[in-house]
Amino acid sequence: MIRTLVVDDHSMVRSGLIKILKEESDIEVLAEADGYLQLVNCLKTVFPDIILMDISMPGKNGLEIVKELKQTNPEIKTLVLSMHPEERFSVRAIRAGALGYVSKESAADELVKAIRQVYNGGKYITPVVAEQLANSFELESNKLAHERLSDREFQILNMIASGKKIKEIASELSISPATVATYRARILEKMQLKSNVELTSYVLRNNLIE
Repeated sequence: MIRTLVVDDHSMVRSGLIKILKEESDIEVLAEADGYLQLVNCLKTVFPDIILMDISMPGKNGLEIVKELKQTNPEIKTLVLSMHPEERFSVRAIRAGALGYVSKESAADELVKAIRQVYNGGKYITPVVAEQLANSFELESNKLAHERLSDREFQILNMIASGKKIKEIASELSISPATVATYRARILEKMQLKSNVELTSYVLRNNLIE
């Protein structure tokens, strides 16, 4: 039996995922969590084989949690399940320690296939993710500016380009506006840009946002 734990900050998404998994005779859902704190509490009493992890959550995001789990609970396998297209976050998820990346728009049978593949010792790499991984092996000096950002910086980059204000981003990520402003300044410096207009233009030019 494949013991799973579902982590997503949207209750309807969690319910939908759990319904899909409960239809499979070889998959058991041990618990669900809406974010980092609930996950930590869950892991005190349940011992999953696989954690299905969303990326965009308040506070500590999914990629940060995957990295932490790799250090604190290396026996647990993580599979990232996200609304973001594979082109945007798949390589970062794999590098963080996830064993696969599945888009929430994928069919239910793809999710089940990914869970079984990861449980049996493999990685779930779609052709799109494989191409992204291959491209990521370029020399550091040849990387695009956004590829030098940390996971949190990349997340905030996309939120700014989506038109969200500093206070909105702070509220959504459960951090202070001052912290968001610091991240913004760091992003502009790393990417050698001067304003949100230039930042948004770069994001659109490189197809980093839907």
